[in-house]
Amino acid sequence: MNNNNVKKKNNGFQYRFGPLLIALLLLCGVSLLTRIVLLINAASTFEWSFFNLLKVFFIGSVYDLAAASYAIIPLLIYLWLFPSKWYGKKFNKGLLLIYFFVVIFTLIFNAVSEYIFWEEFSVRYNFIAVDYLVYTTEVIGNIRQSYPINTLLTILLGISAIATYALRKTIWQSAVIPMRFAKRSKQMLLWILMPLSTYFLVNHQWKNHSHNQYVNELSGNGMYDFGFAFWHNQLDYNTFYKTIPISKALSIIRKNLSFTPDNPKDQNTSRWIKAGSAERRMNVVLISVESLSANFLGSYGDTRGLTPNMDSLANQGLCFTNLYASGTRTVRGLEALSLCIPPTPGQSIVKRQNNKNLFTLGNVFQSKGYHSRFIYGGYGYFDNMNEFFSQNGYDVTDRNALSAKEIHYENTWGVADEDLFILSLRELDKDYRNKKPFFAHIMTVSNHRPYTYPEGRIDIPSHTGREGAVKYTDYAIGKFIREAKLKPWFNNTLFVIVADHCASSAGKVELPVDKYHIPMIMYAPTLIKPGKFEKLTAQIDVGPSILGLLNFSYQSKFFGQDVFKMKDEQQRAFISTYQSLGYLKNNKLVILDPNKKLGTYLPNFVTGAAQPIPAETWLTNEAIANYQLASYLYTNKGYQF
Repeated sequence: MNNNNVKKKNNGFQYRFGPLLIALLLLCGVSLLTRIVLLINAASTFEWSFFNLLKVFFIGSVYDLAAASYAIIPLLIYLWLFPSKWYGKKFNKGLLLIYFFVVIFTLIFNAVSEYIFWEEFSVRYNFIAVDYLVYTTEVIGNIRQSYPINTLLTILLGISAIATYALRKTIWQSAVIPMRFAKRSKQMLLWILMPLSTYFLVNHQWKNHSHNQYVNELSGNGMYDFGFAFWHNQLDYNTFYKTIPISKALSIIRKNLSFTPDNPKDQNTSRWIKAGSAERRMNVVLISVESLSANFLGSYGDTRGLTPNMDSLANQGLCFTNLYASGTRTVRGLEALSLCIPPTPGQSIVKRQNNKNLFTLGNVFQSKGYHSRFIYGGYGYFDNMNEFFSQNGYDVTDRNALSAKEIHYENTWGVADEDLFILSLRELDKDYRNKKPFFAHIMTVSNHRPYTYPEGRIDIPSHTGREGAVKYTDYAIGKFIREAKLKPWFNNTLFVIVADHCASSAGKVELPVDKYHIPMIMYAPTLIKPGKFEKLTAQIDVGPSILGLLNFSYQSKFFGQDVFKMKDEQQRAFISTYQSLGYLKNNKLVILDPNKKLGTYLPNFVTGAAQPIPAETWLTNEAIANYQLASYLYTNKGYQF
């Protein structure tokens, strides 16, 4: 081929770095198509306007390029270093084809994964995706049990092979014009400016400027967001959030919790809780139910008949109608129920380092002579549960305690809830025989994708959806209570059934309050009269309220309070994602965000919508005080038992 022909046919792909252009087009093109598909999926909840569409596609394209700039670094290094004398050979062409096959397959696989993740959480990749990457056994098992993964992979491999073959001639054009190492090095320096500029100039917060959460999420890029979440999985409160002097924060919390410290110099929440009458040495069984939104229960207005057993217990016990979960993950629920502390930004304390010997509900019960237990239907290494609970006052029992013949059904997340409760009854019987009062925190797993459970228990076949999983969990709880009634310890036991979080946290706004509304039932025929508790209650209040029912006197560091003694002006709740911190009080919602942003809203507790309203200094300061002090005490070891 002569030089004239080369010049006539030159299209930019013929130079040494031509494959980078192909890779950029593929990366940005698939990202654009993914955004369009997710936009169509969110059409009914997206806030349609020309400005929002411009934001989604313009800012989105910036993040697409940013993600692509990082992704092409391996190819850039290869094209720079590979010797010219071999670059035009078949060996190099084969390597380029393999590379692009892997890229195309990865892009398509990621697009499908993003769609599945969006279906589950209505957000791009975030902290949750990073968490799941750590627990590949459970996550891959969950995917295999939920989707026809082998068929999907075969289709994706076929599409990738066809696309790679179609692009082969364009890919190979980069071998047409040779380029010396010195010239390659100069161009490489120009190319490397792209990811460097991304690192220093692109801001992850650019997409978060709409009141509609779907607009914000669609303006991002899943791969870029995943990388950001991976590298920023801890958020220092003082660095990223609005602060006040710590002495002021302490003063506000002490006023809200109505106590004066024994030592005014103490910078913590330590105070003495004094009961007005003799202790009730009752056993306590706390059941935290996976993903149980309040709107699943008939007691909260549902008409599908999914929870006949829990509805019956709600009628016989005390039903909390205005309780809100701290977060959107199981570890946040476990944190709230055990530590009774507001959610701190970033990773849950359950999964952090230096989380030993903290002030937990289990430690308080243990100090009273109880055997504190955490009983889990899955493998307790997941989400660091075994390590956290075993180092904070609980004895841990997980599915390893069951033999194969004792398991009626299991999936990747754990054994069926009925098997978990059989195990629990066995362990509680041991404590009774040993004349030991017990506090048992039992964590269920069945109400989770792939929504599978033993056949023949309920009238909804296994693996048909969440409704069936909810109904099966209700069946298992009902069976557990009926069997507990036959035990000699039943009449001296308080049962508390509460959700860890809702089934979904997605909404049009940043923190849709309706997606945090969870049920709780306290059931003890010898102690509690049937009724409804309608005051605003935070998930962190559950522990202190249990201790209050038992008339325990103890030294407390809890941020939670006994709601049965709570004054009307003390009502508040905490809701959060890993970075957005919400404070509910007086039917208003304050949200603290990174970059020291804050806003005040009037939320709709039915639809989850929220309208911005002027800030009130006292309310803003209360929100800051709770979150800042919680982070301060954990970081400075002021929340130890």
